[in-house]
Amino acid sequence: MARQLRAEQTRSTIITAAADLFDRRGYESTSLSDIVEHAQVTKGALYFHFAAKEDLAHAILELQSHTARLAAETDHRGHTSLEALMRLTFGITRMSVEDPVLRAGLRLATGGIRPRPPLSHPFTEWLDIVTTRLVGAVKESDVHPDIDIDVVAHSLVCFFVGTRVVGRSREPVTRQPRRTAEMWNILIRGLVPVTRRARYLSLAARLERELAPV
Repeated sequence: MARQLRAEQTRSTIITAAADLFDRRGYESTSLSDIVEHAQVTKGALYFHFAAKEDLAHAILELQSHTARLAAETDHRGHTSLEALMRLTFGITRMSVEDPVLRAGLRLATGGIRPRPPLSHPFTEWLDIVTTRLVGAVKESDVHPDIDIDVVAHSLVCFFVGTRVVGRSREPVTRQPRRTAEMWNILIRGLVPVTRRARYLSLAARLERELAPV
């Protein structure tokens, strides 16, 4: 049992080190030797868990997928569909600020790394989640009934991903909660009926404050 625990801890250490380097340097610019040095493990330990750099990238994408699905399920409890969607985006933002694995997952996804089946591409998963929440929001009259849900879902994912990609090279990651709030301020004014708009603008401001750096 102790040996298994040590092996799991070593694997986690390697993944975190690889994620940090993939996030800061990029996948192509990071070698396995770099990861060994950064993780402070032996090459043998790395190769015991991962035969190639691609295996590490796949492990990171798997973790990102699991985290996003878990967050989507959790944030839907007791909330309207639109609030659940907003909380999901702010939740992913928070986790990305804190977790290099999620930041690396985004960089891998936008850098052309393809997940291995049966894992789908992160953006496909996000589109599915957003689409489901928008369908619910229309039924709950929180979003205009005449919207094209597929177009809005695609635009929202592009907006959210693009904000994080651009921000990565231009400003501190701690700026992301503000950018997420700005995104929602624009979307709410375009999607939500006037009679319900104040509620969701207030929610966006509150969620941003909850994520503000101490």
